[in-house]
This record gives sequence, C-alpha cells and structure tokens, in this order.
Amino acid sequence: MPNRHEDATFGSRLLSSARFWKTIAAIVVVIIVLGGSIRGFVIQRFTIPSASMEPTLKVDDSITVWRPDALRGDLQRGDIVVFDGRGSFVDDALPTPLQKIGSWIGLGPRDVYYVKRVIAVSGDTLECCDAKGRLLLNGKPLNEDYAPRPASAVEFSIEVPEGTMWVMGDNRNDSADSRSLLGRPGGGFIPIDRVIGPVIGHGSSID
Repeated sequence: MPNRHEDATFGSRLLSSARFWKTIAAIVVVIIVLGGSIRGFVIQRFTIPSASMEPTLKVDDSITVWRPDALRGDLQRGDIVVFDGRGSFVDDALPTPLQKIGSWIGLGPRDVYYVKRVIAVSGDTLECCDAKGRLLLNGKPLNEDYAPRPASAVEFSIEVPEGTMWVMGDNRNDSADSRSLLGRPGGGFIPIDRVIGPVIGHGSSID
C-alpha cells in the first residue's frame, strides 16, 4: 500500500505534468467559449444608465436581452430593444465586424449601447401628432399608455427605410432618441443589424 510520501510524490508529478496543465487549459477554453456563446447567441444583461425609459425602466434597473430575435431580425413595434449606437447616437465610425462580434459576447465599451422602444419599422409612416397628442402610425392613432401626452414635443413626419427602425424613449420629455437625429445623416433611423436584442425581463423577472 502506498505511504504518504508516495502519495505526495504522485501529486507532485501530476501537478508538474504537461498533460495535466493542457487538460486544465482545455477546460478553461471550453468554459470561455460556452460563456461567450450564451452571451453571443442567447442572452445578455445590461443596466439602465438614464431616465429615458421611465416609468417602464428606471435608472440602475437590470435588464435581460434575448439575442435570438435580433439574430433572426424578428423585431416588432412596441419591443424595447438594446442597440449599438455607433454611427447614429454615438459619433464614432460604424462598428467593424470584429466590434460587432465583441458586442455580441459582451466585450468592448459599454457606453455605446442604448435602450429604446421600437415605434415604427421598415415601410411604416409615422407622424406627430394628432389633435389629441397621439402619434399617427400608418395614418392611425397610436395608443401608448406608457408615454405622456402629447407623445412628442417635436413635430415630425417620416417614412422608415428598409432594414431600419425608428426608436423613442418612454420618457419623451427626457430622451435622446430618433427625434434627436432628425436632419442628420441617417435621419434618426437605426439599422436593424445594430440591435443586440429585445428586452425580455428586468430585475429578477423574465417575461
């Protein structure tokens, strides 16, 4: 039967063997890849930095974002989404393919992400406002129980180009959103391929 000295010798050999450390390295790589895959293709977590989405989302709320809908381009009017604001809200060059991949797995700067509500999608017309202060979506009043009346202090009339969306914060009087970019390159329209995903829950809940 091995004595304690032999046990210690065996343990020392194990820790110093190249095969042992290669195995550990492989396990670490697998964990990193799996974690990145989950963040890149399933869910991500963000924290609300401003009051632009109040009362729906408050400052410092944690939100869960669902990646698959964004990867499929399956975004609906009324969705609250997180998107990369570079090239629109952020006066930086458009994100490179490598930066896009980084954003999917949670790498890179965090201050380039925005959370807003999708109000109109490709082909929609949107106008502010009717006599009751409501937005007109494709000529019909849009009932927004989450937003104040009037729905916007800025008057506008737009048609959303293909592959883009028009976004606004729920706190219309304290939100930098698509209205803030009217008259600038891009006209306030956010490319759908910049969307990280729709919000599916906040706090500890997932809707």
